[in-house]
Amino acid sequence: MNRPAPKTFQIKSFGCQMNVYDGDRMAELLEAEGLEAAGEGAADLVVLNTCHIREKAADKVYSEIGRLKRDDGSRPMIAVAGCVAQAEGAEIPRRAPSVDIVVGPQAYHRLPELIGRSLQGLKAVDTDMPIQSKFGALPGRRRQGPSAFLTVQEGCDKFCTYCVVPYTRGAEMSRPWAAVMEEARALIDAGAKEIVLLGQNVNAWESEDAAGRRQGLDGLVRALDRLPGLERIRYTTSHPNDMKEGLIRAHAEVGKLMPYLHLPVQSGSDRVLKAMNRSHSAGSYRALIERVRAARPDIAISGDFIVGFPGESEAEFEATLKIVGTVNYAQAYSFKYSPDPGPQPPAWKTRCRRR
Repeated sequence: MNRPAPKTFQIKSFGCQMNVYDGDRMAELLEAEGLEAAGEGAADLVVLNTCHIREKAADKVYSEIGRLKRDDGSRPMIAVAGCVAQAEGAEIPRRAPSVDIVVGPQAYHRLPELIGRSLQGLKAVDTDMPIQSKFGALPGRRRQGPSAFLTVQEGCDKFCTYCVVPYTRGAEMSRPWAAVMEEARALIDAGAKEIVLLGQNVNAWESEDAAGRRQGLDGLVRALDRLPGLERIRYTTSHPNDMKEGLIRAHAEVGKLMPYLHLPVQSGSDRVLKAMNRSHSAGSYRALIERVRAARPDIAISGDFIVGFPGESEAEFEATLKIVGTVNYAQAYSFKYSPDPGPQPPAWKTRCRRR
């Protein structure tokens, strides 16, 4: 059955801050194609920008698909984007035939093309992870509130045993210095006073600056600090393995860098951490926190914890409680272990393990 091209859209994002950023970029992309944003129940196209970090988050997507059916039996064009799209691909329209488009988080710049394919009755599933960055295909930033997300790094090479991110977001990739600085300036020009740098392992970001010098995240923070009009800088999420001395010093020396650090530990048990394929121990994590607090005594620390990891004993759970008390977190995100079969490893996984 033929249907008219959508004129309005709604994007519903679930999960992490990076999904919020991706949702904003998809909105800008669709607006550049002439579509207008619409409210609940009024959109011709609904994009579900999904999260796959936990099993229930994936199940929620299918519930949302069912809710999109209108009282008169009609439905909007439905696109499933994000990490569930990447993980399940063509299985989504088989399980939910009302879905018209499936697009992964590295391919959403092709969303207008996929809409066209769907209108022609063709297969509209794209879960490729192209070598060329999607960011160059996205329109410039235009409207912005006082706080703005800015993705500078994507993907992960750590392969924690509980995590699907390497399979849904791909290998670690840092956006080039010039592209990040250009987008930051555009966000400031559009009204942003605070920029939050995003990445699965944001403190692994590195690139060459305009003078050809290799820079880590601390160098980027210092460059952003010099931009007129910007008042606050934040970044998330960090990995303990990539928390280098330069970034620690930046917390003491850069006035615009806010005294906050999200640094997940996951467990206080060394055996459980090893089973999780985490590269730190409880002791090395505590030592790292001490170094950060020595540089910035008033810093607020937040962390992530998984409870009930397979094989965790009562004593190992108590070890986690001990590290909570030792670090004295300002905020914590705690999750019970969620079994998830996950997608098959991509071809690049073996290459990343050898690096």
